[in-house]
Order: sequence, then C-alpha cells, then structure tokens
Amino acid sequence: MAALALGDSGDAGRAALDELSRNFTYGAQGGGNGSLSGAWYRRNQIHLFGVLLAILGNLVISVSLNIQKYSHLRLAHQEAPRPFFRSPLWWGGAVLMALGEAGNCAAYGLAPVTLVAPLGCMSVTGSVFISVMFLKENLRASDLLGMTLAFAGSYLLVNFAPNITQAISARTIQYYFVGWQFLIYVILEILIFCILLYFHKRKGMNHIVILLTLVALLASLTVISVKAVSGMITFSVMDKMQLTYPIFYIMFIIMIASCVFQVKFLNQATKLYNTATVVPVNHILFTTSAIIAGIIFYKEFLGAAFLTIFIYFFGCFLSFLGVFLVTRNREKEHLPQSYIDFGNIPGKQMLDKIQPDSNGLSYGTLPDGSDSTKSQSGEKKEV
Repeated sequence: MAALALGDSGDAGRAALDELSRNFTYGAQGGGNGSLSGAWYRRNQIHLFGVLLAILGNLVISVSLNIQKYSHLRLAHQEAPRPFFRSPLWWGGAVLMALGEAGNCAAYGLAPVTLVAPLGCMSVTGSVFISVMFLKENLRASDLLGMTLAFAGSYLLVNFAPNITQAISARTIQYYFVGWQFLIYVILEILIFCILLYFHKRKGMNHIVILLTLVALLASLTVISVKAVSGMITFSVMDKMQLTYPIFYIMFIIMIASCVFQVKFLNQATKLYNTATVVPVNHILFTTSAIIAGIIFYKEFLGAAFLTIFIYFFGCFLSFLGVFLVTRNREKEHLPQSYIDFGNIPGKQMLDKIQPDSNGLSYGTLPDGSDSTKSQSGEKKEV
C-alpha cells in the first residue's frame, strides 16, 4: 500500500511537471523576444490583448482620478459644500475606478506580471494629459519629456518582456506555492516586513521609504494572488473548472487581505507627504516588487537571453524616469479665497489694522468702537 501511495504521488508530481512544461513556451522556435515580425504578433495575441486591457484600465483610472478631483474642486467652490460621497460626479469617478482596476486584474490573467505591472506608468502620464486638457493645468517642459520617456519605456517593455505563455490552473498554483524559491522569498519578505513594522510602530519612524516599502511588500503578494485568481477564472471559462480547488480561495483571501493593509499604509503616506512625492516612489517600489514576484513565483524570465533582460530593465528605467519627471515639483491647487480683503475695496483706502499683531494684548479681538466709529465717519478713510 505504501509503495502504491508513493507511486501515485510520483505520478501526480510528474503530471504537474508535464503540465508546466506544456504551459511554458518561452523561446519556442520562430518566436524570439523583441521580434517585430508578424509571427511574433500572432504568437502573442493573448499577451497583446492583456497589454491593451492594462493600458485601457490605467487610462480609465486616470480619468476617474481627475473626475473625482474635479468633483472636490466643485464642492469646494460652493457656499455650503456637501459631503463628497453625495456627489453623483464623485460616484461616477468611483465606478470608473472600479472598471479600471477590473481591467488590470483581467490583464494579469492574460499577460505576464512583468509585462502588466510596469504599465502602471500610463496611469500617471495619462492623468497629467487629462488634467492639462480638461482641468486647464499648466503643461511644463518636464511633463512632455516625462511622457515621452514613459511611452518609450512602455514600448520597450511590450516588445522585450517575457513572451512566456502559461495556463494558470489550480495544479500549477499549488506547485508554485510549495516551491522552495517562493518559500525562501516569503520568509525573507516576512522578516523585512516585521522589521520595518517594528520601526514604524514602536520607534515611530514614518519615513516615506519605510511606509511605501511596507506597501510594496504587500503589493507583491497582491500581484501574485491577483494573477492566480484571474488566471484560474480564465482557465475555468476556457477549459476546466478550477474554482472547486481550495487554493483558489486561499489566493482570494490573500488578495483581499493584502489589498486592505496596502491601502492602509498608502493612506498614511499620503497624509504625511505630498502626493507629488508619494506617486513616483510608490510606482518604483510597487513595480520593482511586482517584477521580483513574477520572476520568483511564476518564473517569467526562465530561459530569457541576457540582451532581452537588459533591454527590458532599461525600459523599466525609462518609465521610472518619466514618472519622476512628470510628478516633480508639481504645483498644488490653490482654491480662490472665500473672504474679502478689506484693504482692496475699490475706492477705499484702509489705514487701520483689521487684526492686531499676534504679539499684542488685543490679539484675537476687533479694534475698539471708537476707532471703528472714526473709520466709518471718514476720519481714517478717504473716499
């Protein structure tokens, strides 16, 4: 019986390895990375569809962010502002945000993580273009240069990212989940996360790198679980039902939990630091973490040539530099003043002080009545 059980486990292991070997088509004859031939595009139609979903999803996210921003500006201009969640315009932006994120999740199920994750730069550059066109913000020379570099980097990423094709089944995820590479990666990630969390909670260190590194560590688990869930759903629709396996629900729980804590630390960073600083740092750390997760868990660079890897990471560098230039020194929005400057009333000349000096005894009170009477009688004002 023991020998029979051992034989069954060996057959299951060989079946999993056979499935993995069928899934991986990296370096197949006639389909080299970076090729611009028609054969390359025919082989990578699914990847290109995933890229299209990722780009559209990020552009929809850009539109949603600007719609929500415009909604906040409109509410701030009102005499009696309503809460933002009562604005139909804000809810329209929230719906578009959900659609954009759904497109990104679907893209992870169709294309490699190392291809989809860096395309997040399209959300940042698209947001700048939309804000210039519709919110009438200033277009700087660094914005044009940054968008050009981001587009060039995205082109290199699409052409030189791993063209590895794998069907994400429950058996594949189980095999990856218990692999020694992923176990070592998870142990190191947990240790680094606990050390940073100790300095953040116990020592009160709120440096932006600490907060956003915590976000990036959680994001790596989010990316792994999102691709697993999306891939198993896609496999269920196209081939065989995978939703009955426990690994699907394990990955779903990891996805939800990592997203919740990721948003928590990201909100802390946005409260303490300027958005123009948080966006590029978060994009760089998130993309780097996602690429490492894709390489270790899904083995997406298996068999890739050195030149292909070099050009791929050069494309990542260009996209990072473009995001940095777009967000660098971006001016904050200044709302119009909601009060009247009495010193600038047409036809009036103001000589007395509206508010006493802060170091005086009368700070916080209005001038006395005699001065007000004199001012009103014309002794201190000239029409």
